[in-house]
Amino acid sequence: MKPVGILGGSFDPIHLGHLITSYDVLEKRNLEKIIFVPCHISPHKTDQKPTEDIHRLNMVKLAIEQYPYFEFSDYEIRKGNVSYTYNTLLELKKTYDQIELIIGFDNLIVFDKWFRPDDILQLAKVVVMKREIDNIPVKHNKYFDSVILLETALIDISSTEIRERVKNDASIDYLVPSKVREYIFQHSLYK
Repeated sequence: MKPVGILGGSFDPIHLGHLITSYDVLEKRNLEKIIFVPCHISPHKTDQKPTEDIHRLNMVKLAIEQYPYFEFSDYEIRKGNVSYTYNTLLELKKTYDQIELIIGFDNLIVFDKWFRPDDILQLAKVVVMKREIDNIPVKHNKYFDSVILLETALIDISSTEIRERVKNDASIDYLVPSKVREYIFQHSLYK
């Protein structure tokens, strides 16, 4: 059985950058599938109020529905409270033997501040999406040697930018899947 990739985040909203880089990781790491896990409350964004859970989850479902190698988990949303990766991995280990946790380079820089980082490394291989732009010198923490750095495509799309564009009545074509775009406008999100 191939390993399963796990990608968590706010997905507020999920965008084409998430899908493109996830597929890149899926191929390069030879994963069975990638499971998108929208968080309830990010431990690193407790001061921000994300869009309602149901909307973020529905957008993830719409974005991945046509891809058999992408799935979603609503575990963190059902659980409520702050979403800690360690707890999610414990839950997913009940179903999957081999897990690869996919994070961005920006998360690796602060990985030492995560909840139970050493235990996360016991539960899963940590795969860090690294782009050429990430070659700026940064202070390395002890986890840099414990992860798999994977060169991935640079897709410069941000959920923040998408929310701003919607608020300012600018087009979000080519930034999100069309069904996600329709959902955003149907539910008047980010206005």
